[in-house]
Amino acid sequence: MTADTNPRAAAVRTAVGAVADPELRLPIGDLNMVREITVDGPHANVSIVLTIVGCPAADRISADVHAAAASVPGIASVELDVGVMTPAERKALTEQLKGGRATREMPFTAASLTRVIAVTSGKGGVGKSTMTANLAVALAQRGLAVGLIDADVHGFSIPSLMGLTDSTGAAEQPTRIDDLMLPPVAHGVKVISIGMFLRRGGDESPLGAIAWRGPMLHRTIQQFLTDVFFGDLDILLIDMPPGTGDIAISVGQILPHAEVLVVTTPQSAASDVAVRSGLLARQTGQQVTGVIENMSAMVLADGTVVDVFGSGGGLAVADALSQDGKPVPLLASVPLSPTLREDADASAPTVIAHPDDPAAKAIGHVADALTHTQRGLSGRSLPMRVR
Repeated sequence: MTADTNPRAAAVRTAVGAVADPELRLPIGDLNMVREITVDGPHANVSIVLTIVGCPAADRISADVHAAAASVPGIASVELDVGVMTPAERKALTEQLKGGRATREMPFTAASLTRVIAVTSGKGGVGKSTMTANLAVALAQRGLAVGLIDADVHGFSIPSLMGLTDSTGAAEQPTRIDDLMLPPVAHGVKVISIGMFLRRGGDESPLGAIAWRGPMLHRTIQQFLTDVFFGDLDILLIDMPPGTGDIAISVGQILPHAEVLVVTTPQSAASDVAVRSGLLARQTGQQVTGVIENMSAMVLADGTVVDVFGSGGGLAVADALSQDGKPVPLLASVPLSPTLREDADASAPTVIAHPDDPAAKAIGHVADALTHTQRGLSGRSLPMRVR
């Protein structure tokens, strides 16, 4: 019998077609990656194609396809043939993924169902990127589709914090399919950073520094938002550089509908400056949705409370940014945590590595608050196209 009339071959095709591409997060059957499938007694011959030569997900896809075929009752052995899409097939795939959207068309508009949240701070060193990385993972743990853009071009650290760097510090690179870039995925979060495009000159040499001014920075943010295929996201987090410079202004112009989370430490030297990042966001039309106080008081084993950086800064920022009777909430006071620091150095998000740590629990509270306050559809047009 042919593959079309053999019930067992049809079952194998169904099982194989349900395997998800780990980069695109879509079934390979829907992506036209499954080719001929034949079954001869207990033996199945499965043919699939990958998007590009040297696809970084090739081993995982092959293993998942083999396991899926072998799981069909009556199949004892599987022979897998792996090929590559033709240029015409890749073009058709990219058109399918873009859903009729033109290249470089902004997918994260005010009408989009994706909630965009920029995480800002007034100054560096307050743990903003650590908060952003852990928050992204915590949101993914709660079943949301999450993307993360590292917009801190001059001081990028997200690839390392998310475990996307190797022993030399080189970051995993995006996969390019024609004019689309597929971001690497870590802990269920799709991540893009300028650090993924830099390489060391030698094993001991440092990564190159980015010395760009406004126009180049603006262009980079635009490309991250338009050329990177994130797919359907519930939340897109943007790790902003500290302060109120070029990138903060560009993000405000490109995404005036975005929400903003302000990160500060308890000390007034940080909180006074943090207010400015929230004020700039508000000037561009963005909404300040909350404040996170990091490095707050920690409780020692004997019960002693240690306020290394003082107290009250987070609440002061929240109060300063509240206006017209609309309060800005202090979403969490994340205690100073040696574990959080150690996990960051080890490229392991604390919400996964040590979920019972007080800092991880506090970040989880922020994720819960954001999960329970999704964007509403009232007054917004649905993303529909007339054909």
